Amino acid sequence: MIDAPTTRADTPRWLDADARARLGRRLEEALHRARRSGAQTIASVTACLDHTPDPTAVVAGSRLGEEPWVCLEQPDRHGSALAGLGVAWAIESRGSERFASAAEQWRATVVRAAADPAQGPPGAGLVALGGFAFAPESAAAPQWRGYPPLSLTVPEISLVRRDSEVWLTVNIRAAADDTLEALERRVDERLSNLECKPIPLLDPAPIGPYEVLSTMPPSHFEDAVARAVDRIRSGELVKIVLAREVQVHAPRDHDPAAVLGLLREEFRSCYVFAVGRGDATFVAASPELLVRREGQRASTVALAGSARRSADPAVDDHLGERLLRSEKDLEENAIVARRIARALTPHSVWVTAAEQPALVRVANIQHLARPIRAQLADNPGVIELAGVLHPTPAVGAEPVTAAWRLIPALEGMDRGWYTGAVGWTDAAGDGEFCVALRCGLLRGPVAWCYAGCGIVRDSDPAAELAESEVKLEAILPALAG
Repeated sequence: MIDAPTTRADTPRWLDADARARLGRRLEEALHRARRSGAQTIASVTACLDHTPDPTAVVAGSRLGEEPWVCLEQPDRHGSALAGLGVAWAIESRGSERFASAAEQWRATVVRAAADPAQGPPGAGLVALGGFAFAPESAAAPQWRGYPPLSLTVPEISLVRRDSEVWLTVNIRAAADDTLEALERRVDERLSNLECKPIPLLDPAPIGPYEVLSTMPPSHFEDAVARAVDRIRSGELVKIVLAREVQVHAPRDHDPAAVLGLLREEFRSCYVFAVGRGDATFVAASPELLVRREGQRASTVALAGSARRSADPAVDDHLGERLLRSEKDLEENAIVARRIARALTPHSVWVTAAEQPALVRVANIQHLARPIRAQLADNPGVIELAGVLHPTPAVGAEPVTAAWRLIPALEGMDRGWYTGAVGWTDAAGDGEFCVALRCGLLRGPVAWCYAGCGIVRDSDPAAELAESEVKLEAILPALAG
């Protein structure tokens, strides 16, 4: 049995006596399985804490060196937060079968694991966290090194918060030649390094200038929109999403934790996330759910059609009403909804979508959103469902085959994980992924920021450029001082 490590009086107790006893049993079981099969496995134990640390703050503040970390929050949804630190197990895949491959790797990992039965809120227990790129092959741009086409990690430590409860999960990889004593020491060392310090604040008066540069001139984006409209009017396409890349050069290294802290305060209804790999961190405040699976229920949303916000409530309402009546935006939303329904139908008893979209308002922009739900007929996990839906016309093209060929040709850039997705899955295949929008990739003093617009037959290049500027305003203020 693991003895509690010596701690300072102000150090939280992460595992109580019952959880430590269970962890000891899980470690012994994992060692037995590893020695019997010759394959490494995971010991996993989960416990509800008697204190309520901030999961994101603990993970961001306890990172050792450049080890991977993931944080995903949606503050207005029961204060939900899921954060993971370190790697007990890694899953990577690429190519046209990347989702099927990752799902199979995850199922094999779960079968081998010596884990506690499911308990606690969604995201508690044995989970894999991470995301995937827009395209099925590796990103070629050097800033995206460390972010493969699909990458999930089982963290050594994960914390999940729901309402007023926080649950901790410890995952330790066991090999046949490990000893119980060595694994126990690793657990104690990992837990002793956890810190409960607040997320740092952004410097309100940084020394030195910030520089914001478009990777391509704005006219390049307008020309791409015009060419796309020509293809749509010729019947080659129904819709395509085109994006821009903007760089922010800061006088010193960007602080990912401080950026994340500001985003979660400003965009409480959004999915706010950070995925750290090496010296880089991918951060975002995304309004869009790709898919959520809860047992045999799947839910998603067709989010397409946008308008700016106004500080004047009357003007803001007027802009929203105009968006609800915009034929161009309603068509764009309907295209996305139809494709999602078609994609889910072969896997479902029924699929239902709202007849008309509603307004979803975030801090600086409002969208048309149409909720879609499905009762699943077979048993695809959330990873496979993500593969069924990605890329929706909200980030790709209709027809989908045009996305891989035309989007890079028209944009002239490498999207990397932008318009991919970030999320998690548990041992039962439940979980959720959000679309990676309103995001930036931070690496030292440089941040690469992305925003895109849906192009249909009535799109105007100048109007789409203006919409991209509004969308960039979600992330730029957190990076450019």
